[in-house]
Amino acid sequence: MRSTAAAAAALLAIAGAGCSVDGSEGEPAQAPSEVSTTRVKVIEGLGSRGGFDASQIYERLSTGVVTVISIFDGGGLQIGEEGSGGQGSGFVLDGAGYVATNAHVVTGEDSSADRADQVYVEFSDGNRVDAEVVGVDLNADVALLKVDPGGLSLTPLRLGTSASISVGEPVAAIGSPFGERQSLSVGVISAVDRNISSLTRFGIGDAIQTDAAINPGNSGGPLLDAKGSVLGINAQIKTNSGGGEGVGFAIPVDAVRRSLRELRAKGRVDYGYLGVTTMSLWPQLARRIGADGAGGALVQDVEEDSPAEGAGLRAGDEEITFQGQPEIMTGGDLILAVDGEQLTRSHDLTDMISTYGAGDTVTLTVLRDDERRAVKVELGRRPGGSGS
Repeated sequence: MRSTAAAAAALLAIAGAGCSVDGSEGEPAQAPSEVSTTRVKVIEGLGSRGGFDASQIYERLSTGVVTVISIFDGGGLQIGEEGSGGQGSGFVLDGAGYVATNAHVVTGEDSSADRADQVYVEFSDGNRVDAEVVGVDLNADVALLKVDPGGLSLTPLRLGTSASISVGEPVAAIGSPFGERQSLSVGVISAVDRNISSLTRFGIGDAIQTDAAINPGNSGGPLLDAKGSVLGINAQIKTNSGGGEGVGFAIPVDAVRRSLRELRAKGRVDYGYLGVTTMSLWPQLARRIGADGAGGALVQDVEEDSPAEGAGLRAGDEEITFQGQPEIMTGGDLILAVDGEQLTRSHDLTDMISTYGAGDTVTLTVLRDDERRAVKVELGRRPGGSGS
């Protein structure tokens, strides 16, 4: 899906090397060596009166959205006679030349671990420069690029927070659908807490659904709120025709922030791994299995040699069919909470475990044989495969 998602811009608040790579306040980014030749544009005040002004968002922030061109040995959109490649979108993070995009924009179609041979970033003023791939997070479909900022005019965008996102709020997307640079579309947040696929067999939780037009080539661009803050990186569409049909999805900004921070620090992101397959309870199923009033994750399978197996977690051994749902394994552990935070159908075990890193220790609240118990587990490193 190298070119299957959309983009939008974000608020710029801290100029130059004083802005951290994740777009939030914090430790300053390392100053570029040619900072005197780099012009950083600071944007403030968008949405301060509570309104949504798409034209102002575009006028003031579109220069922070870029086109990312990736050249591969084979496959993808034909760029020129000397190679083939893909085109997506991205956005500037700071005055040091860091740029965010989707991992699938700069990785191969045949193997998501294969990076493009050449990557270029094209700015709204026509400048096209070489980019280094600092790192890719295949689990969150996020990539961090770096360009030499010397001589460039940069408009960094600020990352918002997932907690601020609400269904119905207006949003804007800016990107390069079908190669049409600097295109704006607007819509609303259609839903939150969606689960979408990643470049691994693990899903991406808490994704944002929007009806802002998202088409191939928008991948990697930002989804913006009224203040110009990035709410997510647009990444996928659900379509029958191959074009945008009003059901697009963005990687949530909290996941984006984590990825960018760790990619910059060490070039990779290590996700925690428990090693269970679970099913989220709904009230009627909870009553059926004798756990009335409980919510959580019913353990269906425990993977061999996993942290879950080492901690003694148990899968069910009795198979039932209930309300049209076949092959429900009952009689095993019901995980109710992680470190005291209750699990829900919208914030499930996979979402929770994905916020931890490899080597972290978590305490699971487990219901077994009508008795609650605390189970401590040291998480492993997420492998290729399925489960939590």
